[in-house]
This record gives sequence, C-alpha cells and structure tokens, in this order.
Amino acid sequence: MSRTSNRANGDIVRDFLSIADLLEETQLAQLYAYLARGGEATVQDVMDDLDLAQGTAYSYVNRLVDAGVVEVTDDEQPRQYAAREIDLTVTQAGDREYTITPALIDAVGRRETNANIDTYIHRHGVAGLATALTYAVARERGEVTHRLMADDLDISPLAAEMILQALRAVVHEHYDIEEAGASLEELDIDDISADDA
Repeated sequence: MSRTSNRANGDIVRDFLSIADLLEETQLAQLYAYLARGGEATVQDVMDDLDLAQGTAYSYVNRLVDAGVVEVTDDEQPRQYAAREIDLTVTQAGDREYTITPALIDAVGRRETNANIDTYIHRHGVAGLATALTYAVARERGEVTHRLMADDLDISPLAAEMILQALRAVVHEHYDIEEAGASLEELDIDDISADDA
C-alpha cells in the first residue's frame, strides 16, 4: 500500500487513518498480521486460528476490507481474504521519520500478550517501537548490540535487551535473517577427542 504523490489528499488521509486504527486496536493488528504472515484465509480460518467469535471475526475482517488494508481474493464462498502490503513513512515533529510496515503492525498486535512490548509502547510510543524494531533487525544480523542501542536511544541496557528479545520473533517472521555460526547438528562431535575437550 505504498502511496505516491498522484493520490488525492483525501485518499492519503483516509489511508493513514485506516492504518492508524491498526496501530491503536491490538486485535485488528493481530488479524492483519495473521493475514500478512499466512497469505489467504477465510473467516472460518480467522475464527479458528485467532480464537474469535463469528460476529467479531466478520466485523474485524469487514473493517479491514473497508479500510483498504485487506482485500477479497476469492469471491466464491467461502471468501478468501489477504492482507495488502503496507509501507507508509510518517514524519513526526522534529523531522523524526518511521515506516509503518507489516512487521511493525505485527509487533503492535503482540502487545496484549507481551508485557515488554506493551511497556515499551507506553513509554516510547509506536514511533519508539518502530525504532526498536530497526535495532532488533540489526541485532539479529549481528550489526549492533543492546548496549549500542541503549546508548543511541538514551535508555537503560536492560530496557534495550528486553525489547530486543521481545521483538526477536517478529524479526524472524518478517525478515530474512541468516543464522550466524554453526548449530550443534552441523558440528561433527565424533571427531573431537577427549584431549581436545
């Protein structure tokens, strides 16, 4: 859902407000993230996998379709729905920019079940979470440490480590991260003698 300058201003504002709903309502964010991760799904799939009542599932799916962030991919019964790609850059006062992506929406959707994400959003807002997500991706790629993040953002190393750990699952679901080093299965343990140990 990248937006270009040839869109009417009313459409851009409507789109932004629709995406803002995703960032404010955890259950809508969870539903969008579910569809973004899994591809197409029916309302029955949503009910089963997200443990939602039928009326709630239909209401949420219809709200996301009306908002333009989910589309009907198969009109035959049962209808199939899929998330549309979201890539919206927002500039805050002070020229601070952050990008709203499916990964960020997924992270927001986890705030009900992850106290560390919820606390971080309360203290630093969604913009702060977007920044933390950028650091989490860099951390998983071996480019930064929690101490560097703490120094850059003027937060405690403990707070940095807690949010990086909380975002780890989101990062691995949305980004291609190569595993660093060898796993235990890749090591030939039989070749190591008692003298080497």
